[in-house]
Amino acid sequence: MNIHFPHTLRKVRFPAVAGSFYSNNKSDLIRQIEFCFKSKIGPGTVPEVNKDGERKIIGVISPHAGYMYSGPVAAHGFSALANDGKPETFIIIGPNHTGYGSGVSIMIDGIWRTPLGDVEVDSEVGRLIIGGSNIIDIDDEAHIYEHSIEVQIPFLQYIYGNGFKIVPIVMMLQGLRESIEIGKVLGDICKNKNIVIIASSDFTHYESYWTARRKDEEAIKMILELNQDAFYNIINTLSISICGPGPIMALITAVKTVGSSKSMLLKYANSGDVTGDYSSVVGYASITMYKC
Repeated sequence: MNIHFPHTLRKVRFPAVAGSFYSNNKSDLIRQIEFCFKSKIGPGTVPEVNKDGERKIIGVISPHAGYMYSGPVAAHGFSALANDGKPETFIIIGPNHTGYGSGVSIMIDGIWRTPLGDVEVDSEVGRLIIGGSNIIDIDDEAHIYEHSIEVQIPFLQYIYGNGFKIVPIVMMLQGLRESIEIGKVLGDICKNKNIVIIASSDFTHYESYWTARRKDEEAIKMILELNQDAFYNIINTLSISICGPGPIMALITAVKTVGSSKSMLLKYANSGDVTGDYSSVVGYASITMYKC
């Protein structure tokens, strides 16, 4: 395998999907992100960071398809983050699409590079997570080609520049037990730190427009109730092809561990709303979770 981490003093994770999921040109990428905010499916305006924000958001569920398809939906969550203030660190949890790495893989050092610059991995928070979990492994290999975390970062850079850190976690194991264990660890760490958890997930895959909407509505109901057990049961009962159930269940567990919280659906749409092809779509949702 051609490993992308060079032998330098700083480990660099180079972008894997720049030029496909989003532009690999800085100026074009900025225009692309701004289009997502201004889109009729998006929030409508480009956000500015509210320096006096209350910092009540604990977590966000955000899609991870190409920006053309899911970017306007994702923009709702990032707009809410901007209005809420400035977190110091984002723990970004994504599903493992590639099959590389261990069951649950974390990077605890280095930088992630995008066309908008470099973002540092928060080693301190990463080590706290490792210290609290028996199932998360330090494993860079899982992150080399995985897009589910990568596509979140340019949006964050557009809003906050490079003045934040990340902790990337990729889940191949996405069962209820593993997700709850991870969520409890993250929730304990987030109680006294200025951290937001981003759960990266798309919803129903490759079903008709109305079937996808119907199934996703049922899953979203359980998310809004912050009920990870019911969410797990409904996606299995209805065979809902959500690709990041583990990150979502970990996030639900984490926000409840932090304390009294609530959840809000900001936007749901699917690829049919973009392309006009209703025969086979992928669903996207932007959901925020707040301290009450």
